[in-house]
Amino acid sequence: MAKKIKTVIKINIPAGAATPAPPVGTALGPHGLPIMEFVTAFNEKTADQKGNIVPAVITVYEDRTFSFITKKSPVAEMIKKAIGRGGAGSPGKETVATLTRSQAEEIAKNKMEDLNTDELPAAVKIVEGTAKSMGVKVE
Repeated sequence: MAKKIKTVIKINIPAGAATPAPPVGTALGPHGLPIMEFVTAFNEKTADQKGNIVPAVITVYEDRTFSFITKKSPVAEMIKKAIGRGGAGSPGKETVATLTRSQAEEIAKNKMEDLNTDELPAAVKIVEGTAKSMGVKVE
């Protein structure tokens, strides 16, 4: 029989650098999970992605065990990496950088499995929308 799910936790953690300190400890502690077991497993799984922020979806079961999956970095983080800086302080009023159409397509291809579309043009629109909300112009 399948294990009964208690809750699902979504958390963004630096790849290969998870520690029992917040935000991991404060997210897992109240559910009685073995924090160090998660930290070790997460760091091993994401060691090759160091420098990226990796979203993890942790499924907590009634018997205080867990399983987790990792996803690709958020689109905003990919855009920051592509332009080499953060977003605007007041998006819409100021433009901090320009993202080329090919860079937007590359980000969309990388993130495609986590997006709610299977078509590249729609995925590029999602990336462009995120860029606009960050004060980044797409050419």
